[in-house]
Amino acid sequence: MILILDFGSQYTQLIARRIRELRVYCEIHPFNLPAEDILRRRPQGIILSGGPASVYDREAPLPSGELFALGVPVLGICYGMGVIAQHFGGRVSAAREREYGPAQIIISDDSDLFAQLATSSLQVWMSHGDRIESLPPGFRILAHSSNSPIAAFGDREGKFFGVQFHPEVAHTPQGKEILANFLFRICAASPDWNMENFVEREVRRIRKRVGSAGVVCALSGGVDSTVTAALVHRAVGDQLTCVFVDNGLLRQREATRVMDFLTNAFHFCIRRVDASQLFLDRLAGVEDPEQKRRIIGNTFIEVFESEARRLSNVQFLAQGTLYPDVIESVSFKGPSATIKSHHNVGGLPERMHLELLEPLRELFKDEVRELGTVLGIPHEIVHRHPFPGPGLAIRMIGAVTRERITILQRADAIVDEEIRAAGWYEQLWQAFAVLLPVKTVGVMGDTRTYENVIAVRAVQSVDGMTADWARLPAEVLARISSRLINEVQGINRVVYDISSKPPATIEWE
Repeated sequence: MILILDFGSQYTQLIARRIRELRVYCEIHPFNLPAEDILRRRPQGIILSGGPASVYDREAPLPSGELFALGVPVLGICYGMGVIAQHFGGRVSAAREREYGPAQIIISDDSDLFAQLATSSLQVWMSHGDRIESLPPGFRILAHSSNSPIAAFGDREGKFFGVQFHPEVAHTPQGKEILANFLFRICAASPDWNMENFVEREVRRIRKRVGSAGVVCALSGGVDSTVTAALVHRAVGDQLTCVFVDNGLLRQREATRVMDFLTNAFHFCIRRVDASQLFLDRLAGVEDPEQKRRIIGNTFIEVFESEARRLSNVQFLAQGTLYPDVIESVSFKGPSATIKSHHNVGGLPERMHLELLEPLRELFKDEVRELGTVLGIPHEIVHRHPFPGPGLAIRMIGAVTRERITILQRADAIVDEEIRAAGWYEQLWQAFAVLLPVKTVGVMGDTRTYENVIAVRAVQSVDGMTADWARLPAEVLARISSRLINEVQGINRVVYDISSKPPATIEWE
């Protein structure tokens, strides 16, 4: 296991992703994780992330000095390199010229960290305003750049290494090889992290924890909840009961499709609750997006709680929490400010006195998809685009009405059909329609119209944390626009969203 200590870098999760891609298990924890907790996890190596601070600042985040006496190899990246340098007596100061973006480094020492790379001149990605001015005693320079005389260093015993650049980002083409050298040559880690082993281990863990008790799972038909249910069902079988709450804000014919698929494919015990009118009544006249989320989240809890109380011997709630959610809650800065509510079904365990079962909490989204494949979930379900918990309510700017829901469901179905027909579906992270609270003038059949605007959103991403708008071919956009205007009554204009995340979010609300 590799332990990553987070100092607040925007790239910390990328470090974990690269290590997982190399089939080595890793965990992210705050920089100040106590030494005894580190020892208890028995890491084979430790990586110190980058971060926005400077190590010489009075309030700089610094780990316990005991970290460096554990006998475990340590790699410091950017800020983490400064942490190592300062701890061992080197000098770190502000660089005369900050370095952000691509750079070339020259490898000047044949160490294990840079072993078997194709060239001694590497393209890397820099993002720093400090640099190492003097080496700690017992360290040697491994690489330099025109702006960083010490772009990488290592101690003479081969335990401590630092790099000024970011090997975890795609803009460092050989970064994965450098990380692999640290994992396998320096830490002697084994590439044994795979989904088959994960399933065996997690099934045993769930069975041991649950015993003969009942488990209830809120099922939405999305990837996370479906994989959660499939994994728990493999472990405890009929002790699992899934509850599917139809809030009336789903895609067109979604409720029927989900029920048919899951019932036939996995023989789950699924209770369907049609609460669409209740949700619609409570959303009447509400336009504020955060208020919509709160109403939907609270109503969902109320409906789910009522249904779960009908079940006997239920002691556990299974939930599809993923690793990015866990990291966010224990991050360097602590729980971040509320960007959106109703991410999961938070609040249920406290109100219902159930123990939380989160079998996916160690996994990233792409690993969840891989797990779903191992569990036998069909490709078209495993690779579905993410769909927001509050449903179409947050893709409908302004008031939620049955008429507007119908318009958006039809529009969403057309966008989905055309994206699939063009062969773009699996190239995208998400593609969907947004109903705007704007009406514009149009002309249809020699008649002046004054109707709604649909915005089409399509983005490409790895994990949804950042995203770029998709450069869909003009002919695909033309077909989508033509069908929306001709087939969806109430639409006379279509626009395409070309905003990236950040600064925009993927969803509109």
